[in-house]
Amino acid sequence: MEQRVSLITLGVPDMAHATTFYEALGWRRVETPDGVIAFDLIGQVLGLYPLQKLAEDMGLPLADLGQGAMTLSYNCRTKDDVGDVLKRAAQAGAEIIKPAVDVFWGGYHGYFRAPDGTIWEIAHNPFSALGPNGEFCWNGYS
Repeated sequence: MEQRVSLITLGVPDMAHATTFYEALGWRRVETPDGVIAFDLIGQVLGLYPLQKLAEDMGLPLADLGQGAMTLSYNCRTKDDVGDVLKRAAQAGAEIIKPAVDVFWGGYHGYFRAPDGTIWEIAHNPFSALGPNGEFCWNGYS
């Protein structure tokens, strides 16, 4: 198995609401079959899929999916961009669960919960500059 992630699928309870939220952040959908929403990222895809259908696809009862303790992280080019992204997320309907603050290791970050329940970290890491297309690499793009 190669060291990469190809597709991140979020099981969401309300496809229309989740789609509207990500589009309000400025993301653009790509053409997909009915029942799936996809947003091309840099080298990956973020997919939205009905939560009940995701459970059925896995062969698990919906109750077994629970609430995962994970975040999706979006790194910004500048410290100021963090606040801008958090503001845009709030305007799109997100709950800001931690306003942007300086972090002990020298970065700057905050968190929001999307309407579908997904938690996003919005961060600036001055030690990991992004590549020309927004590529992130731990300790900096090379």
